[in-house]
Amino acid sequence: MSKKSLYNHAVKKMIDYVDNKQTDMAESTMSVPCTAYTDPDGWQQEIDLIFKNRPIFVALSQELPNPGDYKTLQFVDKPLLITRTADGSARVMLNVCPHRAMQVATEEYGTRSRFTCQYHGWSFRNDGDLIAVADQNKFGDVDKSCHGLTQLPTYERGGLIFAVLNGDTEVDFEEHLGGMIEDIEDIGFDKWHFCGKRTIYGANWKIAYDGYLEGYHFAIAHPETVNPRTYSNIMHFENYGPHILLGFPQRSIHTLKDVNPDEYWKHENHGYDFIRTLFPNVSIFVAPEITQVAQIIPGPTPGENTTHLYFIHHTAPETDQEKQALDDMIEWLRNVVDNEDYFMGLRIQKGIESGAHSHVMFGRNERGNQFFHKWVDYCLANDPSLPKPTL
Repeated sequence: MSKKSLYNHAVKKMIDYVDNKQTDMAESTMSVPCTAYTDPDGWQQEIDLIFKNRPIFVALSQELPNPGDYKTLQFVDKPLLITRTADGSARVMLNVCPHRAMQVATEEYGTRSRFTCQYHGWSFRNDGDLIAVADQNKFGDVDKSCHGLTQLPTYERGGLIFAVLNGDTEVDFEEHLGGMIEDIEDIGFDKWHFCGKRTIYGANWKIAYDGYLEGYHFAIAHPETVNPRTYSNIMHFENYGPHILLGFPQRSIHTLKDVNPDEYWKHENHGYDFIRTLFPNVSIFVAPEITQVAQIIPGPTPGENTTHLYFIHHTAPETDQEKQALDDMIEWLRNVVDNEDYFMGLRIQKGIESGAHSHVMFGRNERGNQFFHKWVDYCLANDPSLPKPTL
């Protein structure tokens, strides 16, 4: 099904759901053991088999718009250095000097053609090649071609940069990202303006991600923020492999009844919204005011996560008033996620850790959550002969 046809189908279903007070539903309910959110061994398996062996989003292209730009990011136990090289390509490397393991870049963002280790002064080009060993006559022979920064498999498309944290893992980026990256590429994030970033902290990474995958909670958890705009507990789910296109009808969706159904795809944010998720840890919300890209990073313990919220807009602000409007929207969205969603998530974590129940339940209406947890289980089984989960 083409993107246009998929969008048109999703909108038709959402209109039908609203008319009939229904939603997209799975065949049955599903239970997940509470230990899935608390067990240290299981959590470590998730890190090793999911986060280190699959393509992981590490940066927006527009965080590094020009040659020489760089960004550092701590992703679980991997200190990353993401750079824009002289030829315009992106590199993702481990931010670790091969001499004595000092980080070679210590600022979060910057622009440099070379990095010099602050411990002993070894220097590296921003593509990772070692170019100088301080006082080499006294240090001894060093084969510079073998002692650059450790390179990770890197892929950039649609304004997003991905890497595989286990550099020895062979991954087909195109196969993994599939139709979802094509969908995102059509939006054109690579030409948008990077507005800023906010960092928040929450519960187990799956508790955080569960909140992005359903609108069942809108009326209760977001009574004055999300619920006035968007119907609660009415959703439509489509998937590209493990990634989900999640449709939410706005309360104004019936204005689309005057639109040719073959052109519903043109009206995102005008009657309906989509959340685009990239398995295992990214949620993208394209809104007319600003776009939010949420990146969930597990840890440092099973009951914690660090979430970076990145914000982009299709044009750069031209006036102080426009900039202030974008800043205000960033703070509004950040507060909704942190003060409403993540506040609830931290309480859920405490409830799970209390031992009150052995399992948590996902209803038929929480179809996206069920699909996500089936994919987690599939990855942890680490058996390619098993059938991949279907929506």
